[in-house]
Amino acid sequence: MRRFPLLILLLTLPALLQAHHSFFGRFDNGSSMELEGIVTNIHWQNPHVHIFLETMDDNGETIEWDLESGSPTLMQRAGIPRDAINIGMTIRVAAWPPLTGKREAFATNVLLPDGRELVMQTGAGSKFKDQFIGDFSYRFRTEGDRSRPELGLFRMWTFTGADGFLFPESINRNYDLNNYPMTAAAKQVLANFNPATDNPTNNCTPKGMPLIMEQPLPMEIIRAGENIVLRIEEYDLTRTIHMGQGSAPADTPFSPLGYSTGFWDNDTLVANTDHVNWPWFDQSGIPLSTQTTISERFTAIEDGSMLDYQMVITDPVNFTEPVTLNKKWIHVSGVEILPFECEEYSQD
Repeated sequence: MRRFPLLILLLTLPALLQAHHSFFGRFDNGSSMELEGIVTNIHWQNPHVHIFLETMDDNGETIEWDLESGSPTLMQRAGIPRDAINIGMTIRVAAWPPLTGKREAFATNVLLPDGRELVMQTGAGSKFKDQFIGDFSYRFRTEGDRSRPELGLFRMWTFTGADGFLFPESINRNYDLNNYPMTAAAKQVLANFNPATDNPTNNCTPKGMPLIMEQPLPMEIIRAGENIVLRIEEYDLTRTIHMGQGSAPADTPFSPLGYSTGFWDNDTLVANTDHVNWPWFDQSGIPLSTQTTISERFTAIEDGSMLDYQMVITDPVNFTEPVTLNKKWIHVSGVEILPFECEEYSQD
């Protein structure tokens, strides 16, 4: 087997946000590095792809890199074939370098032996070729399909990155978590949080409320008898909103998704959730207590082509005042929920 030298080239990339931030605290998405080597293993499974690349360092020693990348579900929608990368291939990779000291990086671009380039990350451009495979533009649509407005809320909804994730405006743009109105106790937990090892989304444990509503994959709202159900692609989850109940039953157990009750305010669905025992407000280390209550408003707008979503979190243990978050989905005809089928990778 031929060996290939390790090529690392740090490049400064234009900032896409107002302030630089790390990806999950593990990768520096403000820089890029290049690696060339032989694929020794590949794990193409949610939550993230892993490509294991054998290279050689400057001393001629064989080393292996763990190259993480995005969700196979997102790549499938972007047109990247599941079998595009195979064991034994010689590939060239552009990746975000590690912040952890480990031999891990986040692959954004892959150059295949046949000359094709795969762009594997939302917002990334080509690195090696003028033409490439991987179209994530669907994630930045600003308008949905204005078909069958009579469906209202009850349709499939697709995340739009054009509107941003589930954050207040000021925090969504600069990622300064200290803008949240945290108590001293919450700030202490945040200070001790290590995003490289403590991130609750680095595995196949399903997210709880409110974090699950940040998820960037499709969601369907359907009627289920008198209740309303949210089918969420990420982690193959369902949430039930119990209509016509003023509160949760007295013997309701605590759970990651909690217990949701709902009612209609004209055409807006209002859901109130408590009994939540998911310990995190977000994946960056802000804690969440079991005293948390969550109020949500779902409103179909623009002839049902867009879903306007608002969430208000009240947690007297961790916030000095309620926190309001906003997000939008769009309706795109033909989108279906794909099986998430999460499977954690282990080299053991």
